[in-house]
Amino acid sequence: MSLSYQDQVNLLQDILVNHLEDCCGSVSECEQIGRLVKSLLANNSVSPELQPLLEEIYTYCQSGKNSPDLESHINAHQEELSQWVGQINSYS
Repeated sequence: MSLSYQDQVNLLQDILVNHLEDCCGSVSECEQIGRLVKSLLANNSVSPELQPLLEEIYTYCQSGKNSPDLESHINAHQEELSQWVGQINSYS
């Protein structure tokens, strides 16, 4: 069973909120974020306003999974995480 568009958006938001609130995460979460973003970008239901945001999130997760210190990477992106969560709320 595949996830609906809204389920994917909710899951993406949940992971980003966890990174924001817990200031930690895992490489597998970064990989999952990447898969979700790729899937959402391939979906015709995504609003054009959301596409650049998703691309920023994709860059964040790719940098995070390749970071030697993921926790520092997440801490360095707290402001962006907060903005992304708010923007996802406004578009979903």
